[in-house]
Amino acid sequence: MPLRLKRGASPRTWPVARKGTKWIQRPRPGPHPQTESLPLVLVLREGLKIVQSAREARLLLREGSIRVDGKVVKDPARGVGLMDVLTLATDPPRDYRVLKDRHGRLTLLSIPRSEASFKLGRVRGKHSLPGGKLALNLHDGRNLVVEPGSDIRVGDSVRVELPGQKILQRLPLAPSALAFISGGSHVGELARVDRVEVLTSSQPNRIHFKEGFFTIKDYVFVVGQDQALVTLPEGLGP
Repeated sequence: MPLRLKRGASPRTWPVARKGTKWIQRPRPGPHPQTESLPLVLVLREGLKIVQSAREARLLLREGSIRVDGKVVKDPARGVGLMDVLTLATDPPRDYRVLKDRHGRLTLLSIPRSEASFKLGRVRGKHSLPGGKLALNLHDGRNLVVEPGSDIRVGDSVRVELPGQKILQRLPLAPSALAFISGGSHVGELARVDRVEVLTSSQPNRIHFKEGFFTIKDYVFVVGQDQALVTLPEGLGP
């Protein structure tokens, strides 16, 4: 599959101008769907604006100056998505986290150095392994193995060490939890969970919030309990 597409056909989640060059970089298949990820060349050129062309972006990547989730990345088509941590090897280093704005567009927010050592992952599924252990499937394609008896459930979030894979903390999807809304009409908002509505039909379960609205479970990303564990845009709060 060609790693390019017409600019006008780029996903609505991409913060790019609809007019300009005819072709635009397509993200290489990876941990995030195409509509939920930005290729690094666009991040550097049109997101952070630290380069002016795709050629400059490729040269910067070849130098090993860019890290994603703590690992050096040199592929300009590598996609980054929600909650990924991007580090620029400057002096001092600059760190960013991928979030969504109120229009549903992927954006990069500057974060303190201490936050670059971990990321949050939403548990999309889990299954049993031989020996009684469990494998957790996260929203970013990671598969983490946990010991038998773990109380981590689908819909919970986990704080994961970077660049390792150690689970540092469980953030349960439960009443009073703080959640970032990653889709729907309330995308980009922060709200506090009121209750979980389990439906017996084929419709997805609903999460109701104390702010007076609800959304489907797949759009709810728990980011903390009393307060968010990650930096969020100013003015964002329940």
